[in-house]
Amino acid sequence: MRSGGSVYATAQTDDPANREEHDFYPTHPGATRALLAVEEFDGDIWEPACGAGDMSRVLEDAGYTVISTDLIDRGYGEGGRDFLMEWAPLAANIVTNPPFRWAIEFIDRALMLTTGKVAVFLRLAFLEGVERGKWFKSVPLARVYVMSRRVPMQRGKLQEEGDGHGVIAFAWFVFEHGHTGPVTIGFLDWKDHP
Repeated sequence: MRSGGSVYATAQTDDPANREEHDFYPTHPGATRALLAVEEFDGDIWEPACGAGDMSRVLEDAGYTVISTDLIDRGYGEGGRDFLMEWAPLAANIVTNPPFRWAIEFIDRALMLTTGKVAVFLRLAFLEGVERGKWFKSVPLARVYVMSRRVPMQRGKLQEEGDGHGVIAFAWFVFEHGHTGPVTIGFLDWKDHP
């Protein structure tokens, strides 16, 4: 486990006993399809926390070339790659659901390694915090798409129909190189893109 890093990372207080060891919370395909209904990406996409490929498959089905890597080998993409140790760009864009406790580090690294857009799926609460408020002023956050309906997310596996509903508010945070000016807020419903 990493130490130090950002103030946010060291301030994470979630009970470790209730967290999946490597923050593996697969993204429901409807959430990724909802993003693609409002955002286009010029060039290839890198998914550096690909897990079992749930997000990568949706991006590929939409016609994108996707480079899929992850720290843990879950049978999809290239395992054993620590994104926070990457120095060579693999694609113009990054789309991912990063480990929440390393979100700022993932975004900073993604912005360093891309020339297009960085779209990250995170808890809506990522907007909160004095230190993060200062950090947001230093990055090109262009758009935030709030998921109007709670997205079904489950620890360690893709949540299936009948497993219940989501209990945490999520949003897509889209950073775009060259963006200046205010952040635009939009709203998406994953059920519109089953």
